[in-house]
Amino acid sequence: MNENGVIIVGGGPVGLTLAWRLATDGVPVRLFEAASEIPNQLRASTFHPPTLDLFEDGGITAELLAEGRVTPTWQIRMHETGERVEFDLSVISAHTRHPYRLQCPQAVLCRVLMERIMTIDPVVLTFSARVMAVTQTDNEVTVTVEDSDGARTDHRAAWVVGCDGARSIVRAAMGVEFVGSVYPETTILVTTHFPFESILEGLSGVNYIWKDDSTFSLLRLPDVWRCSFHPLHGESEEEALSDGSIMSKLVAITTTRDTNILQRRAYRVHRRIAGQYRIGRLVLAGDAAHLNSPKGGMGMNGGIHDAFNMADKLAQIFRGAGDERLLDLYERQRLPIARDDILAQADANRTRMNETDPARRLASLKRLQDIASDLDRCKAHLLRSSMIDGLRRAAAIT
Repeated sequence: MNENGVIIVGGGPVGLTLAWRLATDGVPVRLFEAASEIPNQLRASTFHPPTLDLFEDGGITAELLAEGRVTPTWQIRMHETGERVEFDLSVISAHTRHPYRLQCPQAVLCRVLMERIMTIDPVVLTFSARVMAVTQTDNEVTVTVEDSDGARTDHRAAWVVGCDGARSIVRAAMGVEFVGSVYPETTILVTTHFPFESILEGLSGVNYIWKDDSTFSLLRLPDVWRCSFHPLHGESEEEALSDGSIMSKLVAITTTRDTNILQRRAYRVHRRIAGQYRIGRLVLAGDAAHLNSPKGGMGMNGGIHDAFNMADKLAQIFRGAGDERLLDLYERQRLPIARDDILAQADANRTRMNETDPARRLASLKRLQDIASDLDRCKAHLLRSSMIDGLRRAAAIT
């Protein structure tokens, strides 16, 4: 590979976004992904308004809209009584060209990005390629890659970007601490065809719901509902993933067994952030840099915002329009937003929905209803929760 190029480690939505943006600007890119193909697992599915704005010029937003479901409102509600607060994103229509959330599996974005990337010469995607080591000097970085047959090869680049998730080998090579903790609860994701909208009056496309002493969420994708539950007290992960356990949770909502279980997945949620995003010629983005609760759908979007920010700066460096200090600016712009907005807000969302005291739940609902009924407060809340405010504040950092 051209020693002046960029190596990206990790081929999820963040790595592919970065590769596409860099290749479009003529920067030589090679991306290594350990998996043999794009996984079609239950992963992120929420695209916030500014993310759709960012992808619009490349024609990617149009493709996502064709395969996703537009969701102009979202709710927090009480299951037993139906009391709720609903936020209408048309309130921020003057601040975005896409005043809604889009529900679309992240695998769709990955596929669309790959199709675009494969038509651009400066980029090479290599799957079944596990990065085993990363070392850097003042002038270049060497990445050791192992293929599916166990053969190892070295590849050199001017910069290496870690988009390789929680166990990032790039972050390990940087010697950067991943500060934070793991939340105690496990989350169980399930998809089903059951028409929840037929039994829950006034249901939105995105719903965070208090029930008895637990909580669950319902997100509507084009052809399925995506449900998020927590295991019962004392229930193991294996038990929580069983047909019987999942069906009992669905029946508790629907009062009928006339439903189906399509996909299921269990995962633990982290709240972590890297102490630095750049050391020498190594840089981090996405889950390699920050991990958060999925409540509010901010993780994938925040990583995509990292990729757009970094791609612009790397392209300037390769054009000679700026020097490596631009990557220090990337850290100054993106790290505080991840820490103070993405992680903090996702944690606040989780804390609110994990509340079990009925009086506190009602008080929280009342505060949100007051916000929703006040135009100025509602607008400020939606600009923040839709990640527009964070992007603006990052751009103002010089």
